[in-house]
Amino acid sequence: MLEVCLHKDMIEAGCDEAGRGCLAGPVFAAAVILPNDFNEPLINDSKLLTHKQREKLREVIEHYAVDWAVAMVSNQEIDEINILNASILAMHRAIESLKKKRPQHLLIDGNRFKPYSDIPHTCIVKGDSKFLPIAAASILAKTHRDEFMTRISKEYPYYQWEVNKGYPTKKHREGIAKNGISPYHRKSFKLL
Repeated sequence: MLEVCLHKDMIEAGCDEAGRGCLAGPVFAAAVILPNDFNEPLINDSKLLTHKQREKLREVIEHYAVDWAVAMVSNQEIDEINILNASILAMHRAIESLKKKRPQHLLIDGNRFKPYSDIPHTCIVKGDSKFLPIAAASILAKTHRDEFMTRISKEYPYYQWEVNKGYPTKKHREGIAKNGISPYHRKSFKLL
């Protein structure tokens, strides 16, 4: 059973990103503040859920969250500042985009983060399978990014992004070998 919070007396936002290991597209991040009595047993690390489950849970999270936001950092920015810094920047942008509540503490998935403003944070390795707000953020980041990749796949059908979402699959690499790269590819990544 995932925990709802680390500090019961604080407004906590869970943060996670999606798309770090992709060859193309932006990295997305989400910040989610859940009510303390939130209970949805299906919510877990987005990688452990099916597409259909993620889409259903996205609606639940967006409806019941106290506040939520999703942000992205483009492939051009990733090439300039590297993927780790881009992932952290995407989380900062998501936190910044929260409109209803200002978090008093941040729960960050993973082991690396740069402080955001004056808000204290706790990094939690595999946090998306331990804390509901991080799991919820992982679901929002993943579903919003998948939606974006499916949309741009219509412009560049030969990479099959509607299926691989920009990850380095055999078909994606074959598309690059045959057609070259698109404006969405990360040039600082090993593409072939």
